[in-house]
Amino acid sequence: MSKTMGNAGRNMALRAIAFAILPLAALCANPAAARAERAPAEPAAVIETYVEIAHAGFEDAHLTAQALNRAVLKLTGQPTETNLSLARKAWKAARIPYLQTETFRFGNAIVDEWEGRVNSWPLDEGLIDYVSTGYGADPDENELAAANVIANRTLKLSGALIDISTITGKLLSETLHEAGGVEANVATGYHAIEFLLWGQDLNGTGPGAGSRPASDFDPKNCTGGNCGRRVQYLRTVTELLVNDLAWMARQWAPGGAARKKLQDGNPATALTAMLTGMGSLSYGELAGERIKLGLLLHDPEEEHDCFSDNTHNSHYYDVLGIENVYLGRYRRIDGSEVKGPALSDLVRANDPAVDKALKAELAATLAAMSAIVKRAEAGEAYDQMLAEGNETGNALLQNALTALLKQTRGIERAVAALKLKSIRLQGSDSLDRP
Repeated sequence: MSKTMGNAGRNMALRAIAFAILPLAALCANPAAARAERAPAEPAAVIETYVEIAHAGFEDAHLTAQALNRAVLKLTGQPTETNLSLARKAWKAARIPYLQTETFRFGNAIVDEWEGRVNSWPLDEGLIDYVSTGYGADPDENELAAANVIANRTLKLSGALIDISTITGKLLSETLHEAGGVEANVATGYHAIEFLLWGQDLNGTGPGAGSRPASDFDPKNCTGGNCGRRVQYLRTVTELLVNDLAWMARQWAPGGAARKKLQDGNPATALTAMLTGMGSLSYGELAGERIKLGLLLHDPEEEHDCFSDNTHNSHYYDVLGIENVYLGRYRRIDGSEVKGPALSDLVRANDPAVDKALKAELAATLAAMSAIVKRAEAGEAYDQMLAEGNETGNALLQNALTALLKQTRGIERAVAALKLKSIRLQGSDSLDRP
């Protein structure tokens, strides 16, 4: 998935929405709220629900990454097609809780600054392993676009020769990841693992995902060359993911830095962080970078989970994560539910109509995403839906885009209802300056 940093869709803009500030007590001072069906929630209780959901989500992401790691060890120990299929299923399962945590980005610097380690995209996969002929042919775009770490023992970066004979976590995360300041040099995280498990998707907007054979991990019957180093890379990058997610889960556990910052700080700041995360994921990230840009270009390279054709699920669970935060609930992988006082309760206490409308908008977006999932599961992948001339597929993606924009406006109205000072939403050139 070759990209340059000049891609207009990756140039983020900031969208500011400002409102007059009132004391936090005004959040629950609406006389009508006293006559509401139930007493309004206190901001502190809403914040407690939020941090509990974050902790549970990142903990589940860590647990499913551990399951993925076990599947990877089984695959690399016994490289059969069955074990490769199981590892792919484990990767898809690991995405489900993680994607529901993406709404904790943007408003929480500790998450946003860390997120690039685990979910960077798009990537120049030729940095990692073999790719199709001609890939990365223009070194002016990215000198490492086809460097192929797995096939080489040394690497030239900015004129210096680097020893990469041993693939270690430090090499991947500190030397190679975003090497040369190029964001497309993705060496770690879910998408690096995805590429190693599936290989390139060379089908364009036609049917089919990546089709890497299990023998690419079999040193005794090796295909693709350098099978031992491919095993080493896959094991190392998966272990890194496990460790990174464990670290983030600790930040949201009782006493963790992310949790304490919200609990001990100004409640209005915490509420702003929640709404900023919801709005930025809705607007700039999902509507802009992950949907609108693909529709503008009709380009399968703009598919989020491009090697596995899992993008329909990625978008769905991102939207579910936004709704989770507003409604104050999250269903864990073990079936239990984290639930408590929610933003919805605060908004309803101040403006019941705004709350009712936003809940309907969130439900509509989830329904639009469900329609995409249904079509994908029936056999037409997301990259096929965005193909030029696919009127039905394009319309489904446009419906989801329209719903995201509408719910973003609803989130802005919720900010006004709570009389918060301001929120700054992440933007996208594909929406703001197409």
